[in-house]
Amino acid sequence: MQSPLRSANAPEGPGAGLSLILAVVLGLVILLSQTLFIVPAGSVAVITTLGRVTGVPRTPGANFKAPLVQATSLFDVRTQVRPEQFSTLTKDLQVIQATATVKYAVKPGEAGRIFETIATDDQQIYPRVIQPSLLKALKSVFSQYELVTIATEWNSISELVQEKVAEELRKFDYVTVQSLDLTGLQIAEEYRAAIEQKQIAEQQLLRAQTEVLIAEQEARRYQTLNSSLDDQVLYKLFLDKWDGQTSVVPALPGTAGSGTPAVIVNGRR
Repeated sequence: MQSPLRSANAPEGPGAGLSLILAVVLGLVILLSQTLFIVPAGSVAVITTLGRVTGVPRTPGANFKAPLVQATSLFDVRTQVRPEQFSTLTKDLQVIQATATVKYAVKPGEAGRIFETIATDDQQIYPRVIQPSLLKALKSVFSQYELVTIATEWNSISELVQEKVAEELRKFDYVTVQSLDLTGLQIAEEYRAAIEQKQIAEQQLLRAQTEVLIAEQEARRYQTLNSSLDDQVLYKLFLDKWDGQTSVVPALPGTAGSGTPAVIVNGRR
């Protein structure tokens, strides 16, 4: 007679073995999914072990991590383009409004430091890293110039702002600034008219200065020519141009009676 204990522990046939194999395979698949991860192109992955950043950021492709104890955070390192509308005061306390479009990229090797110190995902980088430095640079540069100068030297000031933004961000060395464009300058209408009048006056002044310079050059040219002309040169120039019909010609310089013209009648003196 079979004992009840032995019947309870006896395998129940091939179905039990298959279930065990499936359970093992499923466990391995889950373990592998926790170990293998893919970093997409244009991104790097920061690895944290029990909440602490470990190792260097992982590059695009297949990567491995320790299951259960390690986690990944992706950072986009491609060029980002962000427009920023701003308003600020000029040196003469006039309000201007414009749009600053900044192009920047996260430095791949700094992703781990960014995660540790300032941002744990891409959405936090611009408001926490780029925007404060951008607004600080805009106010710093525009406060040095009067409104008329800003309007007439817009391109030069745009370059100064880009340099200032890059300088501010180099203090942290998280990102690189690739370019910055200032567009859509808005100023009061009365100041716009004043700027136009200044531009007209500058053009008129430049035209007058050019005309004076041309006149001075002509005067110097004639002065040089006059100083180089003596009696001998003038006599030769006359003979070069004489048509043979003129009845009175100057006497040859340096000869007796050179002050009296020679009279030519029928080709004879």
